[in-house]
Amino acid sequence: MHLNESILCATVPSTSSSGPGTLSLHDIQTGTSLATWKQTSAGTHCTAAVQSRDGQGGFMLAAQQDKSIMNVYTFQKDQLALKIVLPEKLTAITVDPKGKYCAGATAQGRIFLWEARTLPFAVIASGIMYNSWDAHYRQVNVLRFTQDAAALVAGSEDSGVSVWSIPRLLDETLQNELPTPYCSFTDHTLPVTDVICGVGAFPSCRILTASVDHTVKVWDPASKTLLTTFYFPQPIKCIAWDPTERLFFAASADGSIHQVNLFRQREDKFSRAAMEAVGGAGVSDVIRINDVDPKDARKRLISVGETVTTMVITLTGSMLLAGTSSGLIHIYDIASHQLLRTLSSHKGMTVTHISTMLRPPDLVGHISLTLGAGSAGDARENIPVRPVAPFQRIRDAKAREAHEVSLILPHQMASTGAFFSYSREELIKDHAFFVQPSAVGPEATGVSLQSRVSELESEVTRLREQLGKAKGINDVMWETVVQRMVAEGKEKGQDKGRENGAGTNEDGAEQGEGGRRRKRNRT
Repeated sequence: MHLNESILCATVPSTSSSGPGTLSLHDIQTGTSLATWKQTSAGTHCTAAVQSRDGQGGFMLAAQQDKSIMNVYTFQKDQLALKIVLPEKLTAITVDPKGKYCAGATAQGRIFLWEARTLPFAVIASGIMYNSWDAHYRQVNVLRFTQDAAALVAGSEDSGVSVWSIPRLLDETLQNELPTPYCSFTDHTLPVTDVICGVGAFPSCRILTASVDHTVKVWDPASKTLLTTFYFPQPIKCIAWDPTERLFFAASADGSIHQVNLFRQREDKFSRAAMEAVGGAGVSDVIRINDVDPKDARKRLISVGETVTTMVITLTGSMLLAGTSSGLIHIYDIASHQLLRTLSSHKGMTVTHISTMLRPPDLVGHISLTLGAGSAGDARENIPVRPVAPFQRIRDAKAREAHEVSLILPHQMASTGAFFSYSREELIKDHAFFVQPSAVGPEATGVSLQSRVSELESEVTRLREQLGKAKGINDVMWETVVQRMVAEGKEKGQDKGRENGAGTNEDGAEQGEGGRRRKRNRT
């Protein structure tokens, strides 16, 4: 079993007479189409997906750009699973990574928050509208959840970026009050086009925003401040952030994709190579991407030649995927900027969404990734479909209090009690597949280990010789000091004896002279 990465893309027709768009899943290595879902036309930032996990199948949401309808698809069927009637036509949607909440925004700046799932090992689909509020003065272009689903970030046509705390939006005691944002970022001067939330728990994560004002800004939600501003020669349409936050890509309408490194190499005071972070000085810190050496600029620029509508970096951080207005999907190697392949199966359409995920084990028409015996159809039967209830069109306090929903527990095998039968041998095999070195083989690894052992043995021998020399020097010093102290002690004893003898002679002489004096007195 190998966990293969796949590409999920959404397309819309270039003209209204071209027919509906599609949702497609492609293999990232070969580019072949794995599955296709039709009868959908979702605009930019209007597609969201939840992966298959916790013993439940995944699903995809697509808000239609010309009507107040949201289509729901599952990986197990290539047909429309559910059509949800929305309170208004949505301009952006998002789902948190665990599929717990779904948020949608409108052209009037209003945001809706619905429930999709509440327990990690039991799917509860209710569609209850938790909150709805006027978040911006103009259209909301993009919505993003933080990775821990603790905050919702919205970027709008009014050039504002607002951050909303999910616990406050769900608080029953605050339902009659107008929601207030956790913080608002207002340094952009033109409409915001894209938002990406970095790794980490909120508010420790960083937020990256792009705008038509030629800038990409890095924000710190913890301090509610701007860290750095990157200024580009063209308005920025979309951005992609490396999973480790080492660099990001910014694409403009003219087909230029700029690579911006967030770390640079420098020399410390001892002339040693060291890495330091770029920016972080605050509002006054502006880095102009075009004010660089032309040779270095060519290395950091990818020229696509047509409008780039959406981008994403793969899970491994090694490849950049760029969707264009002509329906092409270009795959670039990040290290060399080399074009690896181009997917042209959607030529004539406009790519509005690209994301990467592991190939779903319950994907329709394909072999399941489960290790248990049985056919693909049996595997799909073992993985129940994740239910998605129609979303409420208005807020209903009674429905929230009752909260009557269906509950589906994950299927468990009777023999092992586990959903997946994953042996130790298969685990070791898959681990070796992912961590195998790219350029160094087993023989080279053995040679390097043997040379390292030889180096350590020689080092031990050298240290033992130095230890013997140190012991010899210490013994000589000890004997010299002891002998000197003994000699000094003997000399002091002899001097003291001579002094005592001289004192005795003087006392005898004094006593003899005293006797003679007494004799004279008697006479």
